[in-house]
Amino acid sequence: MTGLLTSARGPSFGIMTAPSQVAYQDVLRVWREADRIPQIEHAWLFDHLMPLGGDPNGPTFEGWTLLSALAAQTERLRLGVMVTSNRFRPPAMLAKIAATVDVVSGGRLEFGIGAGSRPDVTQARREYEAHGLPFHDAAHAVESLAEACTIVRRLWTETEPFDFKGDHHRLTGAFCSPKPVQRPHPPIVIGGQATPTLRVVAEHADRWNMPGGSTDVAIARNTKLDQLCAEIGRDPAEITRSIVLSASYDRPDDTRHAIRAALDSGFSHIVLGLGAPYPTKVARWVADTFIAPFADKN
Repeated sequence: MTGLLTSARGPSFGIMTAPSQVAYQDVLRVWREADRIPQIEHAWLFDHLMPLGGDPNGPTFEGWTLLSALAAQTERLRLGVMVTSNRFRPPAMLAKIAATVDVVSGGRLEFGIGAGSRPDVTQARREYEAHGLPFHDAAHAVESLAEACTIVRRLWTETEPFDFKGDHHRLTGAFCSPKPVQRPHPPIVIGGQATPTLRVVAEHADRWNMPGGSTDVAIARNTKLDQLCAEIGRDPAEITRSIVLSASYDRPDDTRHAIRAALDSGFSHIVLGLGAPYPTKVARWVADTFIAPFADKN
């Protein structure tokens, strides 16, 4: 079995509600509804501090704070941030935050992380300057991500304090308590498509997320990940393939075609991005319109 094959258990479907240009009660309404619909297995937020579209001064909630609130308000959904910017928080602090959310959720966290926004995304770049955060080049960001994955995993699994001396992160007496509920640790989901990031995926990820894009690009990146796994002697089938697709309210056939193409290309973890404002009973509509047609075909 290779990474291009669909999971033996069949595909899993989830939703993403970007916590921007929306009210908390609107996001909560959708997640509570989805929590009652078994076909929707997971739900996600994104990690930006300012809007990427619409009113540039509109509301955007901090992803991990909101995720913890939603974890306390749901019972079944697996949940996460797709994906956390490693540029925003020191990795040891992020490990503590994520462990807390896993405890609050009763062991439902999917730990999403990535290198952070690309330098050419103007709307994203401004949030770093606005919050006093450094914005290093891509090479620095990917190297930092690799160290962060090592640090987070060690904090979640090691029973004694340890020191860490990397090129980008230094820790003395690092320790995380309480540990996450999940053993050995929550699944690590790494998002991105550049080859340097895929090398980090090959080494550290339980799941890889392709952040949208054309089917042809997704297939090419999927194949590249298989090659990188082979280079380090890892079975590519150990890494579930995930993709974010837009859930079109006006052109549902387009979304269904995109889902079919993704499944045929080996992406068995489908995240459907919902645009705001969210229609009434949107989670039920997503399940009936986009998930049900594939339930008996894989």
